[in-house]
Amino acid sequence: MTSFTQPEHDQPEVSPPKPSRNENPNLMPEKPTFDMKPVHVPDEVLEGFKKLPTATVYNAVRFFGSTLCVCEGLKNFTPGKKLAARARTLRFLPHRDDLKADTPPGEGSPEYVAMGKCGPGDVLVADLQGRMQDVVGGDVKLLQLAMKNADGVVVDGAIRDLDVLRDENYGLIVYATARSLHGGPTVAPAEQDIQIQCGGALVRPGDVMVGDDDGVIVVPSWMAAEVLEHATEHEEVENYIKEKIKAEGVAPGKYYPPQPESFEEWRRVKKERGL
Repeated sequence: MTSFTQPEHDQPEVSPPKPSRNENPNLMPEKPTFDMKPVHVPDEVLEGFKKLPTATVYNAVRFFGSTLCVCEGLKNFTPGKKLAARARTLRFLPHRDDLKADTPPGEGSPEYVAMGKCGPGDVLVADLQGRMQDVVGGDVKLLQLAMKNADGVVVDGAIRDLDVLRDENYGLIVYATARSLHGGPTVAPAEQDIQIQCGGALVRPGDVMVGDDDGVIVVPSWMAAEVLEHATEHEEVENYIKEKIKAEGVAPGKYYPPQPESFEEWRRVKKERGL
């Protein structure tokens, strides 16, 4: 399995090169040509995603061709909290004696190594194959994420001790399929820093997990900056359309979904307003 090594936190953050595209300024943006190599996504891009509804980002990701981007079946167990963070990955596998023998114990166990790589702007993403009894960890294990000031945890599986995480202010955003009293009755941590699946979506180390109360999605790292630009303009256009609908008292269908002329009009109005 290919391992993806991400830049350390103390390295300078460099935005990925701008993809090339042919764009008519009077039309909706055309699809660019990407260099599909994993890149480090800077914090300013993450902050931009937090300002947008996840549904708008979802549409932008699909526009650029990544259609299987939704982590299906996961819900936000920290309602009202918005997530945009780089993925640090962890895979669980079914119990077997030879796997246990091959897996380092204690501090060298894959879950602690994966959490140790997290920091501000990072989220632990764990593949438990959607098992609703098995948990990624509880208050003791996840204390490592809190101490590292990680943004949260996204689990295709269950979470335990959620009340303790809240009461003791761990500061973690939590997405999971369920809550469970169990530990790991059928699976155990096996591999970290590899590509995994989460709710049916591919997650590669360094991809951006974006979520709100609607759900959580995966933005490939190499398209993140362009997705943000595209989604931001679409959100602006939709907000402008709502202005017009309310001002004219008309049915939304007059202006929605937005057409190319809506983008042209908004760009002109935005310039006039000095925005």
